[in-house]
Amino acid sequence: MSRIILITLFILVSLFQNNTYAQTPYTPAQLTAEDYEQAENSLSQHTSELVLGGNVRPNWIDDHRFWYRNQFEEGNEFILVDAKNKTRKRAFNHVLLARALSAATKSKFSSFELPFRSIDLAADGRTMDFSVGSKSYTYNLQNSRLTVKTAERGLGRAFFPSPDGQKAAFIRAHNLWVKDLNSGEETQLTTDGVEDFGYGTNNAGWLRSERPVLLWSPDSKKLTTFQHDSRGVGEMHLATTNVGHPKLDSWKYPLPEDSVIFRVHRVVIHLDGPKMIRLKMEPDQHRSSITDHIALRDGTLADAEWSLDGSMLAFLSNSRDHKEAVLRVADPNTGDVRTVMEEKAETFFESGYRVSNWHILPERNEVIWFSQRSDWGHLYLYDLETGDLKRPITQGDWNVLQVRNIDREAGKIYFTGVGKEPGDPYFQYFYSVNLDGSDLKLLTPDSANHEISLSPDGNYFVDSYSTPTTPPVTVLRDKNGTMLTTLEKADISRLIEKGWQAPIPITVKARDGETDLYGLMYKPRNFDPNLKYPIINYIYPGPQTGSVGSRSFSSSRRDNQAIADLGFIVVALDAMGTPLRSKSFHAAYYGNMGDNGLPDQVAGMKELAERYPWIDLDRAGIYGHSGGGFASTAAILRYPDFFKVAVSGAGNHDNRNYEDDWGEKWQGLLTVNPDGSTSYDNQANQLQAENLKGKLLMGHGTMDTNVPFYNTLLVADALIAANKDFDLIMMPNRGHGFGNEPYWLRKRWDYFVKNLLGAEPPKEYVFKFTRVRP
Repeated sequence: MSRIILITLFILVSLFQNNTYAQTPYTPAQLTAEDYEQAENSLSQHTSELVLGGNVRPNWIDDHRFWYRNQFEEGNEFILVDAKNKTRKRAFNHVLLARALSAATKSKFSSFELPFRSIDLAADGRTMDFSVGSKSYTYNLQNSRLTVKTAERGLGRAFFPSPDGQKAAFIRAHNLWVKDLNSGEETQLTTDGVEDFGYGTNNAGWLRSERPVLLWSPDSKKLTTFQHDSRGVGEMHLATTNVGHPKLDSWKYPLPEDSVIFRVHRVVIHLDGPKMIRLKMEPDQHRSSITDHIALRDGTLADAEWSLDGSMLAFLSNSRDHKEAVLRVADPNTGDVRTVMEEKAETFFESGYRVSNWHILPERNEVIWFSQRSDWGHLYLYDLETGDLKRPITQGDWNVLQVRNIDREAGKIYFTGVGKEPGDPYFQYFYSVNLDGSDLKLLTPDSANHEISLSPDGNYFVDSYSTPTTPPVTVLRDKNGTMLTTLEKADISRLIEKGWQAPIPITVKARDGETDLYGLMYKPRNFDPNLKYPIINYIYPGPQTGSVGSRSFSSSRRDNQAIADLGFIVVALDAMGTPLRSKSFHAAYYGNMGDNGLPDQVAGMKELAERYPWIDLDRAGIYGHSGGGFASTAAILRYPDFFKVAVSGAGNHDNRNYEDDWGEKWQGLLTVNPDGSTSYDNQANQLQAENLKGKLLMGHGTMDTNVPFYNTLLVADALIAANKDFDLIMMPNRGHGFGNEPYWLRKRWDYFVKNLLGAEPPKEYVFKFTRVRP
């Protein structure tokens, strides 16, 4: 008998030491509306207002002055900062303006709850413009008089203003025009633009805008754009849901399988005349080295740069498969084009993290170039005339992210970077380095993630630093990194009083058992270590970003904490195949998008379950939207014995049915094998449909112009053919962002509560808001 007792004790001690001792699974029979309300309180609609002084967004007026809107105990105030004089004060008398605005509108406004979020301070500091509803006002800061502006209010998104603010370009009937903002006079710049071959057309298939794509010269006397050639390109079609005939939306939308995609015929337009110069070269493919569009979000032509005097235009020609980039320079007066240099990559070439890091220095006959040829992103100095390498500027096992300023007189570059300092390799810091590679200097020493806003002349910068667990401190520094003054120290005491808890930073090993992966974990607010909780993985596989997002502080990250409060452990993990680490890390599953980093997610979740006995790995779920919808569906189909529940929103389930640029960068050009299979079969979710064992909910908006809903119907059709049970919600007339709607949010919560937690959710819970913030 004593021997049996000893053996039993030995087994129990062993189990305890290995963190595998038995625990009670958390399986409530019913969740109430009060449970959902408590979870809702973890969403940003309820938490962001509890953070004071935590959202400084500088708006520079000139080289040394800026304003920002600040949340404090009494409401919101507008702060004016003078970096040269190191002063911080309110931008205007809030009491007097509230009084004047209340009288003018016959409404009642309090001093620190004014009905506008943005102001336009005059350079002389005498007046200030702002808008309320459909009216614009001018407020005289000298005598506190408020007047309604009679001039035309704003230009709207369709206009692209020039650097001098005197004119704006726009598209009319496929041609480019310019409007004089003083006289209102309009001048036609091109005349031969036609449908499918217009000037400055802003269409990438997945994204369209009325604003033209162009780049103004610094002196505002000319601009560069292109004639957008969509002749022969395939179309996408969507139709509205309504009583009566649906409204058809048809537009050009190339796919990876298409032989013809968008092409751009580059031109320079001189406003004097006007006169158009076509560049003497073949049309380029509609590609850039930093995004899946040839334009930035504001319509600025990507991968293009003027010399400071406007006498030279430089640009990149990027290959359709993103593997080759050619730097060219053009004479804007003759259209002559010369190749400077080129770089080829085995997988994909990027010239920076979300911005182009290459820059021409004609006054030095040099060019700053960015490359990941060493497996890390670094800057190199080349001869602008010969294209010969002069020297590396930065080097080491870390990454330059964004070149933010070049001091040409001092020969110094200012940039953000990651991975150089001890600690979290995703924390971004600000550095300077000489063009000859000497004097590399860290300008933001605090161990945190730094968000930088530079003054126009580069002599000052605002540094807001924080971590996922510590609130931001915002300071003003000069270009040498010297701190001039503290602007704000965020106060989260009210947030903590409401029961807020920070996410838990986690580190686990990747699929190879060696590479460190970083993420965040969320526990229920009423966490009991004696219970065993289901685990849910929030996933966004990239490859252009990861699941965690910014490493700066946030009171809420999506609904991760809210879902945890319902009785789950939630994890977000940046797997291999995402940026900010080495190039080999980023390109880990190039050519096999079906991987989605899932081997790393599974390995990480298993390691966490070994580490923490309160994680119930037998109840594992996953969810995501867009690329995350693609990944979450792939997870339950490719790992059917591991993931029991998946929720998928707006997934691009087969990238042959998504825009060409995306798949061709990350998967490669589509090829067909002799047996009829293709190089895209390994990523197609519908080809895995027969593997479904668990519970799958898919949703899509019927007017999703980014990822058309046919992607989800491909999987639904295959699941029906395989006689599999699944759930499907089509959101009528919704676009790609329906994941932020309360109805879809509730259905996702209900689905996990019912099918993973094993509880009955409250019936038709009603949220207190109409839209969830990301």
